[in-house]
Amino acid sequence: MRRSFKFLLRPTRHQEIAPAACLEDHRTLYNAALEHRRTAYRKAGVTIRYGEQSADLKHIRADDTGGQGRWSFSSQQATLRRLDRAFAAFFDRVKAGRTPGFPRFKGRGRFDTVEWPRDGDGCRWGSQPEHPTAAFVRLQGVGHVRAHRHRPVKGRVKTIGVKREGGRWYVVLSCDDVPAEPLPATGAAVGIDLGVASLVTTSGGEHVANPRHLAATADRLADAQRALARKKRGSRRRHKAVARVAALHGKVRRQRLDHGHKAALALVRTYDVIVHEDLRIANMTRSAAGTVERPGRNVAAKSGLNRSILDAGGCS
Repeated sequence: MRRSFKFLLRPTRHQEIAPAACLEDHRTLYNAALEHRRTAYRKAGVTIRYGEQSADLKHIRADDTGGQGRWSFSSQQATLRRLDRAFAAFFDRVKAGRTPGFPRFKGRGRFDTVEWPRDGDGCRWGSQPEHPTAAFVRLQGVGHVRAHRHRPVKGRVKTIGVKREGGRWYVVLSCDDVPAEPLPATGAAVGIDLGVASLVTTSGGEHVANPRHLAATADRLADAQRALARKKRGSRRRHKAVARVAALHGKVRRQRLDHGHKAALALVRTYDVIVHEDLRIANMTRSAAGTVERPGRNVAAKSGLNRSILDAGGCS
């Protein structure tokens, strides 16, 4: 069985600069590779594939030893594969007759993950075994970064990713050969109804409360967003205001995930069979604004309902 383990990184003040530079260089590589494909097809009708762009990497690294040459070759190949998967998904949507969605250039806030395809190739989990009470991951060009390992890692580490969420950095380990740990059978079955007033209502009449994390943070979030709207674009104060809004949204997201995992685990431990309705959240939260010719009705009320559904949906 394969499982992922996500741990908070605790880089030193000096180390915080290097992961950000690594992420920026990988974003630049992604955008350059996308432009290469677009230009080749537009001007010459030539389709550029992953193999050709991967072969060009050695020349790019040789010409930019202080930039692209600092980072792991394998991680840069993974970034090019990421672009290749985006194109494959685009062509699949075209064949299926759906809205294609051509691959986009990645802005600074839309590229937050770098992956190393194999432990030991440009990265190493548990890089300092002489520290038995602390966990470290070594990243090429960054060094040994301490990780907050709040639970043991099981199985064999296959891939390592570093992810930025707001002002925090995380390491994500994808592990193979994780032993399965089946729960004891209870012989019980239940049907559950997911809602807004109560997050979960079981067929036995039990209720799991909806914590409404977004509503609890709404006032602070509104203040932070108003402060952001008053800041001048490109200023340092605006940058700090953006970080404040992102931190509040990040906290709500973590609260939702934590509550959702705990509620799901309690149900799984209690029942062998759980039946629930197949909800289409995207359809349920569709905007009621309508068009200029046919404006919607009760738009404000529907907007509030959508917000409540999404707040509960993040937990479930």
